Amino acid sequence: MHPSPVPTSPSPSPSPSPRAPGLDLLRAIAIGVVMLYHLSSHGIDVSGPGRHGWMGVDLFFVLSGYLIGWPVLRDLAVGRTPDWAGFVAGRAWRILPAYLAVLALYLALPAWREAGTMPPAWQFLTFTMNVLPDHLTQRAYSHAWSLCVEEHFYLLFPLAAWLLARRGRMPGVLATSAGAALLFGAGMLLRDWEWRHAIAPHLAPGGDAARAVAGYVGRIYSPTWTRVDGLLAGVLLAALRAFRPAWWTRVLSHGWVLLGAGLALLVAATRVDVLGRGGAVFLYPLVALGCACLLLGALSPCTPLGCRALPGIRVLARLAFSLYLTHRQVVAWLDGVAGDVAANAPFAAFVLYNGASLAVAALLYVAVERPGLRMRRGMARRLPDALAG
Repeated sequence: MHPSPVPTSPSPSPSPSPRAPGLDLLRAIAIGVVMLYHLSSHGIDVSGPGRHGWMGVDLFFVLSGYLIGWPVLRDLAVGRTPDWAGFVAGRAWRILPAYLAVLALYLALPAWREAGTMPPAWQFLTFTMNVLPDHLTQRAYSHAWSLCVEEHFYLLFPLAAWLLARRGRMPGVLATSAGAALLFGAGMLLRDWEWRHAIAPHLAPGGDAARAVAGYVGRIYSPTWTRVDGLLAGVLLAALRAFRPAWWTRVLSHGWVLLGAGLALLVAATRVDVLGRGGAVFLYPLVALGCACLLLGALSPCTPLGCRALPGIRVLARLAFSLYLTHRQVVAWLDGVAGDVAANAPFAAFVLYNGASLAVAALLYVAVERPGLRMRRGMARRLPDALAG
């Protein structure tokens, strides 16, 4: 089992928006499998997602890499300067209100935590809890590690693009691909080094399996520098669309092939030993490639996923962030008040746990997340006038 951590386009074709049906479907799938993965540690084990649902986080990474990379690279591809101030403000209003509200709940209601202790608050406020993890003793709100990875990406990717643009050396898709290949390779080498020094000694006969898992989480699974594969894959898709729109259109014309390839790659990833050396080195690039293929297939106008919204999917996609933040805390609280319901009535527990998680996420969305999104939209309208003044 995997250790528990825990928009004008140069393209001649219609531009999929961040609320495109295929993107919403992938968001819904990602949060769904993550929730099922976490439920497996509460006596509700759903075959497949219960064991491999951690891949939903990697799907979120690919989505973020594409959706954040596309507007930045689109502007640079046509010679425009991206709205850097708007980018930073928009990301802050998107992430911080709900994230900080849930952090406050963790600090104020320790009895509701999924684990007894959590990292100090300053690590959450500085988005450094993923680089200083103590998986053995500080496991509450540990799923926030992925937000730390994304926050680091929000800072470093635009900064790198801005520096290259200022030097007049903004790369095209081929140079971007070469740079990404170097980063992929560096990540694999780093994970190999970490596996040999921090994990392998504990997997030897007589070793401590718990320390092997803790070492894996702290040295390979959580740190930003070992988990950029999905984000890089998403940025590469954005670069392809921005710099080679004709290639992008041709790629999307093979939507069914891409969906099949993505599923095949993810199925293959389920056969990889996560704690083994091959898993440490190759698993995350494999999952990132599979998720990238799914993203392309979901954007393709040749598949129903790219042009037809399924009932309820948009709602689930809108709640995905709030669900991700709160579901572990909700399930932990229900464990305390519902007794042995998971053991005695697993289907009822499945409905109860997921229904309660949806209700709490909807409350957080309505009370905190949606007002933050409205303020972000209002700021986006006011910012150009303020800058012009």
